Amino acid sequence: MASSSIPRRSNPSIEAELQRIFCYSEFRSLQKEIVQCLLNQQDALVVMPTGAGKSICFQLPALVRSGLTLVVSPLVALMENQVQELRDRNLPAALLHSELPKSQKQKVLWALERQQLRLLYVSPETLFSSAIWERLCMPNLAINALVLDEAHCLVQWGETFRPAYYRLGTVRPALLKHKPEGSQIAIAAFTATADPEAQQTIQRILQLDNPHCFRQTPYRSNLRLKVQQVWSARQRRQQSLQFIRQQQGQAGLVYVRTRKDSETLAEWLTQQGFQTAPYHAGLIPVERRQIEQQWLNGSLQFVVCTNAFGLGINKPNTRWVIHFHAPTLLAEYVQEIGRAGRDGLPAIALTLISEPTGWLDPEDKQRRQYFTDQTQKQYRLAQELVRKLPQQGEVRQVGRQFQNGAIALSLLHSVGALDWLDPFHYQIKSQTQLDQVGRSQLHATQQMTTYLNTRTCRWQFLLQAFGFQSDAEGFRCGHCDRCDR
Repeated sequence: MASSSIPRRSNPSIEAELQRIFCYSEFRSLQKEIVQCLLNQQDALVVMPTGAGKSICFQLPALVRSGLTLVVSPLVALMENQVQELRDRNLPAALLHSELPKSQKQKVLWALERQQLRLLYVSPETLFSSAIWERLCMPNLAINALVLDEAHCLVQWGETFRPAYYRLGTVRPALLKHKPEGSQIAIAAFTATADPEAQQTIQRILQLDNPHCFRQTPYRSNLRLKVQQVWSARQRRQQSLQFIRQQQGQAGLVYVRTRKDSETLAEWLTQQGFQTAPYHAGLIPVERRQIEQQWLNGSLQFVVCTNAFGLGINKPNTRWVIHFHAPTLLAEYVQEIGRAGRDGLPAIALTLISEPTGWLDPEDKQRRQYFTDQTQKQYRLAQELVRKLPQQGEVRQVGRQFQNGAIALSLLHSVGALDWLDPFHYQIKSQTQLDQVGRSQLHATQQMTTYLNTRTCRWQFLLQAFGFQSDAEGFRCGHCDRCDR
C-alpha cells in the first residue's frame, strides 16, 4: 500500500510536474492537451495507439492535486502493472479486485476512507460492489474524475460478456447526489482502438458532456503487417516454427483463440527447443504473474497466449507478433499487433489464415461460425427473457432471479428501451424486440475477414476502418505484404 503524499510546490508548471513525478523531460504529442483538459474538469474521449503514453494523461492530473481519480480497468494484470509502477515511485495508488486477499482489501478501503489515495483502480464489477460504493458516496471524499481505461472493452463486452460496463454512465450523477453542491467529476475514456461507431457508443453509454476528442492515427511506420495463407493444420504449425526461428531469439508473442490451443501449441513449441509457456484466463493469478515476469525479464522468449495477455504489459523490445489464429474483431487485432515495436524499431506482425475454401483447413471458418452462432444465441435467449422481466427493478435481484438477466437489461439499454435510474435500478420503457442488437458485432466480424483478404495496402485499410479517411486517401505504407507485391 502506497500511502505517501506528494510534496507540492507553489504553482509549478505542468512540465515541471511531469519531470518531478515521472522523470520525463517533455510531453509526447497530445499528452499536454489531454492533461490540461482533465485538470479543467472537462470530459474527454482519447483514441491513441498502443505505446503512445495514454496512462500518463490521466495519472499526472490525478497526482498533482488533492482528491481521488477512479480508474475503471478491464483486467487484473493491467491494473497490477500500472499500480506497481506507481508504487515503485512511492505514489499514492491502489487497486481493488476479487482476487485480492481480504486483509489487503481492508487496507485499501481504510486508505480510501482516510483520503490517502489519489488513484484507485477497479473493475466495473468491483466499482458496483457495496463495500466500495458506500465509501465512494461519503460526502467528504472528493472525486475528481472517472477514467475508463481500454474503453473499447465497453463496446466489445458491455452488451453481453460484462454488462456492468453499460451502467457506468450512471456513476457520475449518482455520486454527485452525495457530494457538496458545486462538485464536479470529469469523465475520460481512453483506448487505442475505436472506430467512429464505437466512439459514439462510448460517448452515449458514459453520458459524456460535450467531450473534447483527441485522436491519433493508428499507423505505425516501424510495424510491418503480413498475412499468409496455410493449407493445413500441419502447415500452420510449420510456418509458425519457421517464422520464429527466423527471429533469432528476439522477444515476441503468439496469439491463439482458445485456452486449449495455447496449451497444446506451447507444449509443441517447447518440444522444438523454445523457452515458452501458455497463458490464458484459466490459470491461477500467481501463475499468470509469473509468466508475465518471465517474459518481461527475457527468460521466456515468447508466450503462447489468448487475448487475456497484453493489455498494459509493456515490453518495448517486442520484435514480432504471430496470430496463429486471426482475431474475430479488427479492434482486437490492432490491440494485439500493437504489442510489437513499441520502442520505435522495426517489428513485424504475421497472421496465418486458412486457404479460401476452408476444405483443407476449416479451423478459421469454424471459429468464425462458432462466434456468430454464440452471439446470436445470446440475443435469442435475451429476447425470450425480456418478456419475463419486471418493468422496474434492481439489477442484482434480476440477476439472482433470472439467468442472464443482467445481460438482457444491457441489451434493452443498448436499443434505448431501458433507462438506468442509478447504477443499480432500472426502468423498462418498452418491451421492444432485440433484432437491432448484435449487428455491430457481426459487422465487425465481417470487417476482419475483409481486412485479411484485402488487396490494398493493409495500413490504408486500417486507417479507413478507424475513421481516418483523409489520412487513408492515396496512402501506401510501402512495407506491408500488399505493398511489397
